Amino acid sequence: MTLLAQALVLGLLIGGVYALFASGLTLVFGVMGIVNVAHPAFLVLAGLITYQLWSLLGIDPLLLTLVTTPVMFGLGWLVYKGLIARVRSGPVSMSVVLTFGLAIALEGFMGMTWKNVFHSVTPSYFNEAFHVGAVIVPKAQVFGCAAAVVVLFLLYLLLTRTWIGRAIRSASENPEGAHLVGIDIGTVSALTFAIGAATAGVGGSIMAILYPIFPASQYVWISRTLGIIVLGGMGSLPGAVIGALILGIAETLTATYVSTQWSVVVFYLVILLVLLIRPEGILGARVRKDVVA
Repeated sequence: MTLLAQALVLGLLIGGVYALFASGLTLVFGVMGIVNVAHPAFLVLAGLITYQLWSLLGIDPLLLTLVTTPVMFGLGWLVYKGLIARVRSGPVSMSVVLTFGLAIALEGFMGMTWKNVFHSVTPSYFNEAFHVGAVIVPKAQVFGCAAAVVVLFLLYLLLTRTWIGRAIRSASENPEGAHLVGIDIGTVSALTFAIGAATAGVGGSIMAILYPIFPASQYVWISRTLGIIVLGGMGSLPGAVIGALILGIAETLTATYVSTQWSVVVFYLVILLVLLIRPEGILGARVRKDVVA
């Protein structure tokens, strides 16, 4: 029972972090219908920036989110204005190809800057843990999950309690109606993409604490973030949270009772099974598409 409790606690903690990793991706898809394949590259870039600043200044990596968040917000805004806006009205495949190309370009930039070697951020509490009975809870995962929950809560308040959030949700649900009442769809889309990149700023700083990172590690996170939003429902933020918690627990249970090598395969299996059984995901809406001869 202790081993099971340990796996469940760790699964919930890592699931909370995964939810933050996937939140920006599902937000951008929900508003613009764009699958931003470069989102994991944003996460890795923010993680490497965190590593660089931590190495030079020794500041706690979680405090460095105050730097990485606005930096990634600005990068997201520039990427949308310079690249995404040009294919915004085109087929989804165009945005996938474009963002994949962007991911490769970012990987090349990171490789030249930080080299293709692993980097880790190890703050003072990295090897410390809380003891709850017989369950050992690493402080790094607790603090990382707590930061992720705070950001997700602030994102929820932004989307549900502010004018900007109402504009984003209106543009997502009815772009034509939003335009008729005076909402600038282009500005809202740019803002949404920038907010999605900003979540990668926080997520990348947390990632740098919990995982060794190097430029090509973005490919690992593509499968994980896509698995989360496919399971939860493309475009659904609550669905991303639910999917992340489920997959976080599934990953730790697999690593505990089967093998750590098989834990990564869980995400690929989930994508396959969900697409076969329930393509819209847990909270995704079924869409009827009539075909006229």
